[in-house]
Amino acid sequence: MFALASVVGACVGTGVNGGSGNGRDAAAAAASAAPVASAPGPRVTTECPGCPQMVVVPAGRFTMGEDGGEPERYEGPVRDMEVRRAFMLARHEVTNAQYREFVTATGYSSSRGCHVRTAEGGDALDPQADWADPRYGRPIGDAEPVVCVSWNDAQAYVSWLARRTGQRYRLPSEAEWEYAARAGTTGRYTWGAHPERACDGANVFDATALRGRPQFRGGVAPCDDGYAGVAPVGRFAPNAFGLHDMIGNVWEWVEDCYEMPHSADAPRDGSAQLARGCDRHGSRGGSWGTALERQRPAFRGRDPATRVSQVFGFRVAREP
Repeated sequence: MFALASVVGACVGTGVNGGSGNGRDAAAAAASAAPVASAPGPRVTTECPGCPQMVVVPAGRFTMGEDGGEPERYEGPVRDMEVRRAFMLARHEVTNAQYREFVTATGYSSSRGCHVRTAEGGDALDPQADWADPRYGRPIGDAEPVVCVSWNDAQAYVSWLARRTGQRYRLPSEAEWEYAARAGTTGRYTWGAHPERACDGANVFDATALRGRPQFRGGVAPCDDGYAGVAPVGRFAPNAFGLHDMIGNVWEWVEDCYEMPHSADAPRDGSAQLARGCDRHGSRGGSWGTALERQRPAFRGRDPATRVSQVFGFRVAREP
């Protein structure tokens, strides 16, 4: 059993940028290819060259969901949850370099045709776009999170990673994801009651993004994170568990089938709900192209397993 207080205390102020200044200053030390031995803050492990860097998330309790967050009780009812077992979660979202290694090693044919963001904040299907060309108008960066991947694609990646390493890799459950994203915070947003703090630790739709998409319809963060689109992983300050980009940058697929509202018998131990609503799966965390009101740790995306979007990626979990 890992002590929550000790892990949080060890991480605060020891992140990539020392816990002060703008989160963008975290860039140099947080690239996914950085040597594990030099990583500050929490203990970081990896099973092989190019594998995701993993951080231990301790067991603990938290309050999951938000009543009134969306109409029709999408996020409720609010429940007391106990993540009964420590687990490991990737420090960063899976990158283009990591996903390319998987495709090269296996010959996997990833989904083609991707929903690309529009100036208004919606999306339109581009039948030729895919993870290797998500229509950024420029080459993709190795350290940027992979996008234009479906839930099925994410499952194929974690299955390959498990075979490669002999470890029990998987996607995180909704409960694990929200617990890890909150990292001890209890407010509506992880940055508290000050929306101008959103850019300290997250790549959200902000003043920079608005200049490129002035027709955007949705809440805009009243700050400037310096990115009009996707950012390389780790460019923003980590949360108290040592995890980067849990909010913003790209949406992250989770394991669960999507049930709305949560049933009375839904798991409360941190495990995934796989019994109902399996025509859709959850996604969490918002993205660089998402309205501010959806950048809450409780917000629950829901899409078919085949859904592919320019703002959808994932990170991996595994048993410790």
